[in-house]
Amino acid sequence: MDLRHLRYFLAVAEEGHFGRAAQRLHIVQSALSMQIRALEEELGGPLFLRTSRRVELTEAGRLLLGEAERTLAQAEHAQRTVQRAIRGEMGTVRIGFAGNAVFSGRLMRDVRAFNAAYPEAEVVLRELAPYHQVEAIQAGQLDVGYAPSHGGQISDSALCFESIGEWPLLVAMPDTHPLASTDPLRVSMLGAEALIVYAAHGADEFMLGGLRRALGREPKVHRTSSTLSVLALVAAGMGVALVPEPLMQVRIPGVVYRHLDDLQQPADLLLVSRNGEGGGAVRAFLGIARQALAD
Repeated sequence: MDLRHLRYFLAVAEEGHFGRAAQRLHIVQSALSMQIRALEEELGGPLFLRTSRRVELTEAGRLLLGEAERTLAQAEHAQRTVQRAIRGEMGTVRIGFAGNAVFSGRLMRDVRAFNAAYPEAEVVLRELAPYHQVEAIQAGQLDVGYAPSHGGQISDSALCFESIGEWPLLVAMPDTHPLASTDPLRVSMLGAEALIVYAAHGADEFMLGGLRRALGREPKVHRTSSTLSVLALVAAGMGVALVPEPLMQVRIPGVVYRHLDDLQQPADLLLVSRNGEGGGAVRAFLGIARQALAD
């Protein structure tokens, strides 16, 4: 027994006539009669009482009628559910992000647009260091990442890396600092200042390399593990920090932001995903994110 047999049976039962059922199904009457006989032989007994004027269900046929209706309805539901998942209308997108993805507005823009287009799909967000994002995507624990490249240190031939944007680095410093009223600054003005950096899997090395070249010396460094703790240490007077320009939106008491006019080393953000992604919801999310980049 297959779904086609059930559809043929249901058409005859509803029409009460082989000829009308055949027209409804767009097949010839002889083919329909043959399929119904095959179904009856498979089940071991008649499903219809055939008269010269109409066709009526036997007791077995009446039992099959309810089962056929439920089975076909469930099959149609399964088909619609799978098709919606393939189109991205259902499913889950697991997204990792670094701080600048939020402060730049890129992540929120993409998630908002995706939620508007696919309200029944689920989005799960996790803040992770860039290298942890890559590892999680490789392991199938995340689907998409928003991470800085740190000078090209992040790479994997199985993954796709697309540039989302670049921003200049600013100096975050205590508002009591002697240079707090100076804007822009030059790297040489930082002198012997301690530098507070976000450090995770060598993420600070790219920034420190640029500073070593600009300063001509090894900077004194305080390392910490989150963007918020970087700004907290700055506010506490522990040193200054180089941060992406979008962080100017973060108003921390005791912290001011000043431009640098001689450090040509931008902060960037990448969209990270798997090559040949198979998930419908993930493909739909990536399509929206990529369209936003093209606009």
